[in-house]
Amino acid sequence: MAKTAWINLSTAEIRVEETNPELHQQYLGGRGLGAKYLYDLVQPGIDPFGPENYLIFTNGLFSGTSWPSASRYHVTFKSPATNGYGYANSGGGFGPELAMAGYDALVFYGISPSPVYLKITDASISLENAEHLWGKRTGEVQDILLGAGTPTGANGRVSCIGPAGENLVRIASIINDYGRAAARGGPGAVMGSKNLKAVHVKASSKGKNNPELRGEIKRLNQHLRKDPKMQGLIDTGTVFLMRIKNISGDLPARNHQFGQVPFIDKMDGTALKEYRTKRMGCRFCPVQCSCESVGQGSEGLIHTEGPEYETTDALGPVVWNDDVNVIIEGNYLCNELGLDTISTGKVIGFAMECHEKGILSDADFSLEWGDACTILGLMKSISYRKGIGDLLAEGTKRAAEKIGHGADAYAMHVKGLEIPEQEPRVSKGFGLGHAVSNRGADHLYGLPAIDLGGNFETARKIFPAEIIDELMESYNEKYKADMLIYGEHFCALTDAFGVCKFTTTEEYSLLPSDFLPGLKILGYDLDEKSLLKIGERIVNLERLFNIREGFNRKDDNLPRRFTTEEMPIYANERDPETGKTILGKQIGTAIIQDLDAMLDRYYQLRNWDEMGKPKPEKLQELDLLREFDITIG
Repeated sequence: MAKTAWINLSTAEIRVEETNPELHQQYLGGRGLGAKYLYDLVQPGIDPFGPENYLIFTNGLFSGTSWPSASRYHVTFKSPATNGYGYANSGGGFGPELAMAGYDALVFYGISPSPVYLKITDASISLENAEHLWGKRTGEVQDILLGAGTPTGANGRVSCIGPAGENLVRIASIINDYGRAAARGGPGAVMGSKNLKAVHVKASSKGKNNPELRGEIKRLNQHLRKDPKMQGLIDTGTVFLMRIKNISGDLPARNHQFGQVPFIDKMDGTALKEYRTKRMGCRFCPVQCSCESVGQGSEGLIHTEGPEYETTDALGPVVWNDDVNVIIEGNYLCNELGLDTISTGKVIGFAMECHEKGILSDADFSLEWGDACTILGLMKSISYRKGIGDLLAEGTKRAAEKIGHGADAYAMHVKGLEIPEQEPRVSKGFGLGHAVSNRGADHLYGLPAIDLGGNFETARKIFPAEIIDELMESYNEKYKADMLIYGEHFCALTDAFGVCKFTTTEEYSLLPSDFLPGLKILGYDLDEKSLLKIGERIVNLERLFNIREGFNRKDDNLPRRFTTEEMPIYANERDPETGKTILGKQIGTAIIQDLDAMLDRYYQLRNWDEMGKPKPEKLQELDLLREFDITIG
């Protein structure tokens, strides 16, 4: 029996019941289940830090099996960063452990009068005193609950917050497995607002595998290991993207003033290999794209998982830092303090550009580009809300509003969520995707990268032949909406399955059809069209949540930098004397030509009105009209 636990933190009452099977048929699990619960439970206009907000941990449909990469769990909430729909997603081993203990979902609400943590075994679930954990960093919390030096998984898994979450920092994350983060949108701050320090789960089961799944699991594992499209991830992890993006101009730098850096040789995939001590990855994943790295920190050697691409860019080029040791220490600090590395890099880059433009200064930090003391020091100040850190802890949107003097021009966010590490003027599909994503700027909401990878074979399987050539032109904006919508539906499914997008929409190694045999074994008789319709239902439900909160077309927008400032692109050349990569002559410029036209096509294809609201006939088609109370028209 798959269970949902309802945890009233105000009264310490816990109710466990069977998850409604109809919800699985409509939404599968993971992100879909979280979306349904959040829409039903959260009333419009509530304070994200109030007792009325819900914090919902959900597992995917394949969680607890050894299905390839089925390691990811979902956290859903009203976001303190955007005041809209919020979710975060993390890998590692926590999600499978929770599933093996028999849980689909943990639904937290209310506010505990004192710090607590949730303890789960197969046979019991209880709230425990966490006074001894409060104030501690995430690594120490896990050491205390699991036993320092204990073999991984021997005493279960822990998901917890650090000081940033306790201090309601709006960019705070939830950390599990020491280096895995459910980070985006401020879930750690919501958890902190509820005085919930951690969730500790210890399952006795080794999994819930149906023996009939084994053949499918073996087949897909072999395919993923051999697929040429996966080799970059297998060889170096996501940092293989660093050099590729520096060549194309798609590497955000100096707070998106540029898309390239002259120091790429110091931090591409080859350079970062020098800092690695071992490969590692999430439970049940054949790719194993992560690693442990060792760097020279300010107080000695630093051991940390990663850094992966997003973190490397956010703590490197975005803040104009060329020292990998600072990136490694910054990654470690963000994990220990419980900070989202993407938002942290962007809010520091924002502060540095405001300083460059003469509208922000500070007595404690120079705020100069690339200054290590500023980068690392601000992480601590933000987490504890000390000095200028108290301002930046609010995120770029609110910080810009408080600074004034035109600071909003340098705040790289959408709906209040900082933009990830894609340059919208080059990656046009990502630009549109950041604008329309229901949780704010988000590269993982649709992962529209088929054109960037030149993946014609996949494109021909998905899109009409007559649009392929223009769709695959990376600078051509005409059909980016088509590419994005398909990706959004498949991403929603991937999150509902509890698997990793690196196996699906990142490289399209697996397509929706690859999941049909496994779904049938689990009792879901679906074809590809009906499966994608579930993904569409999830995306539309998330949109309905935001509409209920007052969002519309004006919020599906980008910082004006991307539509008004042409970005130069330079040739990557070899210096004949040093052999190092340098930026040579300018070979072009990049800008978003017509975001409104891309939005119009996106809304039209979705059957939404011109303000971004789903039309009644679309909701009827998705079986949403009769279920949800929302004003249409």
